[in-house]
Amino acid sequence: MALMSFTTDRRSVRTFVADYGVFLLAGGFALTAVAGVLLFLFGDKSLAKQWLHQYGLFALFFIFILEGAMMLYFAPSESLVPIGVTLLPASSHDYTTIVTILLVAVVGATIGQYVLFSLAKRGGREYLLEKPWFRVSESSLNRFDGWFQRWGRVVVPVSNALLFTRGMLTVPAGFAEMDDWEFIVLSALGTLIFESWLAALALYITKTDLPSFLHF
Repeated sequence: MALMSFTTDRRSVRTFVADYGVFLLAGGFALTAVAGVLLFLFGDKSLAKQWLHQYGLFALFFIFILEGAMMLYFAPSESLVPIGVTLLPASSHDYTTIVTILLVAVVGATIGQYVLFSLAKRGGREYLLEKPWFRVSESSLNRFDGWFQRWGRVVVPVSNALLFTRGMLTVPAGFAEMDDWEFIVLSALGTLIFESWLAALALYITKTDLPSFLHF
């Protein structure tokens, strides 16, 4: 009886981690981000700047993995790269850091999308719809399936390059059993286009001194 109880407890823990672990991870990043903002606004600004330069890219990478997997519920994904290219580079001419931010965003988001793609490809529709972290309704999923069936693989990079549709075709691509490397390349291409125009917009706003409250 004790052995059965122990086995049941282990299964319960694994189920809890599988279903809710991502929320704990997202919550940890959210608390870290809030702590950094509060430190900058009400604490030591030099310490906040040092913290951002030391850990900003590392945190951005894991946040983008969550964004790619459609699990980023605590912040609008469209704001991540603009904030990064505004706060992390030493100046608006620090193109090495800006390019690094773009690479981190593309690699992180592509990893996240590939994980979701693989779950859809191997687990199937019912598996995803049963998971509490998968926030796409069945009706929306049917609509995205229709887009993929109508337009084919081209919708993966196109949807990734547009506002409000990023990642929406990841799951239908998995259901269609798209080739892994083809998905990775097309997903990364769309993300690169999307994040590049966001970064360019943020740099333009910064150079015109708007918004000035983002400058250290």
